[in-house]
Amino acid sequence: MRQSFIYGALVLLLGSLFNRAIGFVYQIFMIRIIRPEGIGLFNMVYPVYVMVLVLATAGIPVAIAKLVAEEVARGNLPGAYRIFRICFITLAVSSTIFTILYFFGAPLLLKYVFINPKAYYSFLSLIPGIIIVSLCSAFRGFFQGLQQMTPTALTQSLEQSARVISGLFIAGILLPRGVEYAAIGASLGVVVGELTGLISIIIIYLRNRPRNLPVTAGFPLEPLTSSFGRIFHLAFPVTLTRITSTSLIWADAALIPLRLQSNVISISEATEIYGQFVGISTSLLFTPGIITVSLATALLPAISDALALHNLSLVRARCEQAIRITILAGLPSAVIFLLLAEDLCGIIFGYPEAGASLKILAFGGPFLYLMQTTTGILQGLGKASRPFRNLVFASFFKITGIYYLTGLPQLGIRGTAAALVIGYILTAWLNLTDIRQLTGLNLNLNKCLLKPLVAAAGMGSFILFSHHYLYACTRSAPLATVGAILLGLTAYLVLLILSGGIGGNDLRRFKMIIYFKTRS
Repeated sequence: MRQSFIYGALVLLLGSLFNRAIGFVYQIFMIRIIRPEGIGLFNMVYPVYVMVLVLATAGIPVAIAKLVAEEVARGNLPGAYRIFRICFITLAVSSTIFTILYFFGAPLLLKYVFINPKAYYSFLSLIPGIIIVSLCSAFRGFFQGLQQMTPTALTQSLEQSARVISGLFIAGILLPRGVEYAAIGASLGVVVGELTGLISIIIIYLRNRPRNLPVTAGFPLEPLTSSFGRIFHLAFPVTLTRITSTSLIWADAALIPLRLQSNVISISEATEIYGQFVGISTSLLFTPGIITVSLATALLPAISDALALHNLSLVRARCEQAIRITILAGLPSAVIFLLLAEDLCGIIFGYPEAGASLKILAFGGPFLYLMQTTTGILQGLGKASRPFRNLVFASFFKITGIYYLTGLPQLGIRGTAAALVIGYILTAWLNLTDIRQLTGLNLNLNKCLLKPLVAAAGMGSFILFSHHYLYACTRSAPLATVGAILLGLTAYLVLLILSGGIGGNDLRRFKMIIYFKTRS
């Protein structure tokens, strides 16, 4: 089962990388079609939709995966199917109820939550997705309980592809009617993608569901009340966690446009600025996270194995390695965003003005990536509640910062960026503190931080010089920007090698980890 777990984790990781990459390309084209105002409209309503999904599913898909795995391990395949049927019917009923509440509650949300009435159409367009996602999550939970991750990864990739194609197509058709109608394309794209995922996983279920697993006779029929008790015992804490996390995202989506409007600008302008921020600035900031999350994921099983062996020194070594790799990848990203923010936002999305907030977010980039890695480490250490607690604690400071700083006319959306940076710093610092308390980790600051910082500073100087020189030679901003980034990254790598920031042992150690994971 260990080998199947590693294979399944790899399949999910590759699927996630594909979805993130195609999602980023989708964001580029969608912004050019519906413009930042349309992106802002969609991002105002989407957190509400996610909240309704959290309430409708109530953590049941997680319970399906856990309980199906338990029943299959006991050899009780009929019991696994019974759990699945009970959960499927429960999800069908709850999603129908919340769909009705979603529809009839829309006018109240429009009156008290959404500052822009144009968001109403995008909000209504998401209604069919509640039932679709809820039912699809039941099938995915079932396959995950069987330790079969390929159906989830495959259907998520098909879902993302369908979302991209349909969303761009519908947005393009509706654009002549106005930006509020074009934004419907983003919402309907979500629904079409989710419907594609549901249909594909139903087909996989009908063709590949297990029928001949060994079954041990003599399992009594579990009372229905006992089954529901097991299901909701697992689902309840998951639901509370997700409600809290989603509420924090919802708070940002509601508060940022509201505070922008307090700076004596129109609703349309506030929506456009908000759309630039979430659709351009934060999208670019999160892009390097594809690398850091992947690296952290590759190291987590090694950390868990070392913990299982009660080898605390090995745990500390692997924690330090994960953190150092994150810093090595995060610092050059921050330098690029800081120095080339306007060029990147203008070349990729067509809105160089979004670079003002990206420059500020760049200071929080390394902490964001550290937050992601340290969260994974704490989960590998079996302390999943700690990063969640830290996130909630830091979010109070972030939301306070959003309310105060965004409302300052001299800052506006740059104040929002500063508030997010505060949140990233606090969360990363609290996570690192927990890791140090749990493992006794003492980082080698010279190798983990000082040498990478020196290399990053040299990289920054090289980028400034090469960008100016290349633009003077080519008079092409895209060529100068791409060339400066490539030359800057090369300089960063060379400086790290010369300073001893990385060496041959790093490559050999990483190969050993991969070998260890493959053999385990």
